[in-house]
Amino acid sequence: MTRTPAPRTWRAAAEDALYGPGGFYLRPEGGPAAHFRTSVHASPLFAGAVAELLCRVDVALGRPAALDFVDLGAGRGELVTAVLAALEPGVRERLRAYAVERAPRPAGTDPRIRWTDEPPSGASGLLFANEWLDNVPLDVVETGADGEPRLVLVDAEGEESVGGAVGAEDAEWLARWWPVGRAPGLRAEIGRPRDTAWAAAVGSLERGLAVAVDYGHTRGARPPYGSLTGFRAGRETRPVPDGSCDLTAHVALDACLLPGGRLRTQRGALTALGLSGARPPLALAGTDPAGYVRALARAGEAAELTARGGLGDFGWLLQPVGLPADRAWSVPLLVDVADDEEE
Repeated sequence: MTRTPAPRTWRAAAEDALYGPGGFYLRPEGGPAAHFRTSVHASPLFAGAVAELLCRVDVALGRPAALDFVDLGAGRGELVTAVLAALEPGVRERLRAYAVERAPRPAGTDPRIRWTDEPPSGASGLLFANEWLDNVPLDVVETGADGEPRLVLVDAEGEESVGGAVGAEDAEWLARWWPVGRAPGLRAEIGRPRDTAWAAAVGSLERGLAVAVDYGHTRGARPPYGSLTGFRAGRETRPVPDGSCDLTAHVALDACLLPGGRLRTQRGALTALGLSGARPPLALAGTDPAGYVRALARAGEAAELTARGGLGDFGWLLQPVGLPADRAWSVPLLVDVADDEEE
């Protein structure tokens, strides 16, 4: 008779369901793209913008002999493959491209891409983590009848129960970043493991820029009942830690932010990198009908990537490493984002 595991914390359950033997992210068939759509899958313009950012980092570094691009949480290597294709030959020839992913290397991956389960130490260039932090497992708490936060436990079928009190470090994190309130039933997600994971990723860089892109929230707008959910076959579903679906929760982005870093919206960042959802001039349709259609399609894709209420609201954590302040936040990077693009 198969023994059903006892209820445990969401962090422990999600770690096994996502990354344990037979876990959601380690299965060879389909891959994450079969279950949800990111900016990478929405349009090749996203990879083009990342390639542009990589080139700006290259300039800020003084065009070194070897330039690194680290795709953290690479999935099946879609982003790093597209970035390679978008680069000019002179940059591509100097590039060391890394896909960092726990899943095995897929068949047919470009041989120029180095597949690894950890970020390379001492990289110099751009580390880019697209929708990676939201899949770093974390614990969930719920305010009990006594007004104190209690760990939420979950069994293999997704049924929850309320457990014991949180530890001292997690209680300190909640007090600073997500005061949960004393009304029974309020929930919070303890983002401390994500803070630690992001700091370690940034620490792998010797010089350059680390960027994390994710949907999230800041201290003034935390969701009162949390955001933990599941995705299966393109649809949001009840989160069940059995390996059958993605398990994800929005990121407390301000808690992850390190000294010297900045937080932007995707709308502002992609606008600064040259993407625009503005329609091409109608006169172009008369002089170059095919060019007008192409420009119109490009504008539509850019509009989706930068839309308010959609992908444009994603947060970009920008963390320069080993760069003088006047070079890190000058024209080669993203200082030219207007305030009104951030609203």
